[in-house]
Amino acid sequence: MISSTSRTPLRTLFDAQHQASRTQAEVPLALRRDRLLRIRGLLDAHGAELAQAVNADFGVRSPQLTEIADIFVLRSLLSSTLKHLPRWMQPVKVRTPLYLQPARAYLQRQPLGVVGVISPWNYPVQLSLGPVITALAAGNRVMLKPSELTPRTSELLATLLGQSFAPDELCVVQGDGQLAAEFAGLPFDHLFFTGSTAVGRKVAEAAAANLTPTTLELGGKSPCIIDASCDIDKAAIKIAHGKLLNAGQTCIAPDYVLLPQGSETAFGEAFARAVATLFPTITGNPDYAAIISPRHLERLQALLAQAEGEGARLQAVQPSTAGMAGVAAASRQMAPVLVFDVPAGSKLLSEEIFGPILPVIPYTAIDEAIRYVNARPRPLALYWFGTDTGSRDHVLARTVSGGVTVNDTLMHIAHENLPFGGVGDSGWGAYHGETGFLRLTQQKPVMLQSKWARGDLFYPPYGKRFEQVMGLLKRVI
Repeated sequence: MISSTSRTPLRTLFDAQHQASRTQAEVPLALRRDRLLRIRGLLDAHGAELAQAVNADFGVRSPQLTEIADIFVLRSLLSSTLKHLPRWMQPVKVRTPLYLQPARAYLQRQPLGVVGVISPWNYPVQLSLGPVITALAAGNRVMLKPSELTPRTSELLATLLGQSFAPDELCVVQGDGQLAAEFAGLPFDHLFFTGSTAVGRKVAEAAAANLTPTTLELGGKSPCIIDASCDIDKAAIKIAHGKLLNAGQTCIAPDYVLLPQGSETAFGEAFARAVATLFPTITGNPDYAAIISPRHLERLQALLAQAEGEGARLQAVQPSTAGMAGVAAASRQMAPVLVFDVPAGSKLLSEEIFGPILPVIPYTAIDEAIRYVNARPRPLALYWFGTDTGSRDHVLARTVSGGVTVNDTLMHIAHENLPFGGVGDSGWGAYHGETGFLRLTQQKPVMLQSKWARGDLFYPPYGKRFEQVMGLLKRVI
């Protein structure tokens, strides 16, 4: 079903956008800029409301976290896109090979048409509007299906965007998984999905029925590799920040740590100090996000219980909560947990965690850590910590991941000029910056034939002249 923000049937909304995109194949710079400026105006006027809606959906999620991780990221994206858009839209000249000269050729950058966006709940403003901004910059019409797990945020986005855009420019539809499946089955010109690998497979299958190209931004188990040359205290606070931002509910959060054998205790102590620095308390701390739902919390607790039952050792990192006795347990603020001695077959090592649980796995030599990473599906992100540049380059050359940050976590996603995306099970296609613009653009090849062209030299009937021309080309090409 579609929520009360739009009673219009899904296919009717799509058909209106499809017709509009075919009627206006050329979308001028002024109109694209206007659409982007409308988004920026929305963020400026209603950013605080959106942050409060996210907080209400999570139960606990500080407006400051939404400001930095959602709204600031979008402002940065808008600023960069508006600055570079005129250049991105320009036709691109390409060199013409000798045998086709004096023809000329170029790439004409055009909108695809209608782009569908299915966004997740963990960063519900950024991961909804980020792809929307990129699609609008590329001149497309957009249909957005936000997550039903953040209903207040989704409702507010639908209202605000409905006030700023005509339905045939940009519209929001709301509903559950059944509606999402119907949405994925529409014959979009491109479908952009952010979410789990399991659901991504279903989205790709639905899109394939219409030969709809997709961008899949999925998850995966992103490793942190701590080198023997690393200062563990410096690494621990950066790993703790990356892991505990949004309580671990981040697609590129560190999923496990690989570290030299014998340094487990030192890392556990350093991580505990780092958590105490970042979050002096857990329960009742507005800076420490809640797990999104009781079901998600139960899944995390079940993973821990299973690992402990299999022989793993748990180290709960729970700073003092003195004076917080009145805080309700229903806040769903889950304390960080380090897990040591995890059995190889544990679900904790095979399923994406998406919460404040961090397995710690020792290695005896760096090549053992590399083999461990390479024996698993390719991760969305990889993090390396240390000062030995030779070891760093050895790891980077022998592993494949969607992206890398060295001596920090998460930061590569904030670099507008770096493409962001996965590889293998962690997704396909990338966006951000010009990469995203081109992902949602048709680069149409155009060749302008010259009146001096002698293509007739290659026409039949073939004979002596043809052999002479081909002999000459073979010598110069």
